[in-house]
Amino acid sequence: MNFADGHAAIVTGGASGLGHASAVALREAGFKVAIFDINTEEGPAKAEAIGATFHHVNIMDEQSVVDGFAAARAANGQERLTVHCAMASGRGKTISWDKEAGCYKKLPTGQYAFGAEGILTSSFRIASHSALGMANSEPVTEDGERGAIILTASVAAQDGQIGQVIYGSCKNGVNGLVLPMARDLMDLGIRVNSIMPGIFATPLMLGMKDRNPQMWDQLNASVPFPKRLGHPEEFASLVLEIARNGYINGHQFRLDGAIRMPPR
Repeated sequence: MNFADGHAAIVTGGASGLGHASAVALREAGFKVAIFDINTEEGPAKAEAIGATFHHVNIMDEQSVVDGFAAARAANGQERLTVHCAMASGRGKTISWDKEAGCYKKLPTGQYAFGAEGILTSSFRIASHSALGMANSEPVTEDGERGAIILTASVAAQDGQIGQVIYGSCKNGVNGLVLPMARDLMDLGIRVNSIMPGIFATPLMLGMKDRNPQMWDQLNASVPFPKRLGHPEEFASLVLEIARNGYINGHQFRLDGAIRMPPR
């Protein structure tokens, strides 16, 4: 995809962390960017600062997503790239000890369903709505490409730890979307890929630096090389390469400094 053509892009979760780094990089590369986020306190200002548009979108609500796509397309035109970073989840062991009751308890099915909606179903929701818009638009490359979709999985998809039965399995499901969806969309010229980030220095993780410096140092030391958490800009760099290189399709990329997560 030729960035110089000023194509439109949508980034979910673009108000912070990996999503914001991606939005910044895409704007710098020449994309017209629309940020989808529920953070109405910081999102609009962050979007304005980089010349993007902000749209209050709840990825777990169908109508909110439909309205968000309509607003983004009205502002910037049909998106040719969608980067889905937003998510909602929870944690807990399948079976854990209840100290008050003095017996074992199971993870509530409703809690698992919430994570499945916030990670897996929302990934399909965003990707399929974007694909529909791309499918009804003209190709933008000589190969007939109409657009690209990048989903965010996690190394937990392959290395799920204790307490990550929701997060790990649902992120694995995100990876599971990639190849069949890429094949569903191959005749339409729409590519689908995912990125599995390791431990990145997002605002959530940076908060640990002051709260628990010892844990912060241990996390950095746990990465084989380089011995640090990933920079969100490094995630954004891979987003740009996947968007640029039209031969990357149906693939899941680990971006993790060679880390392999232990059971706990």
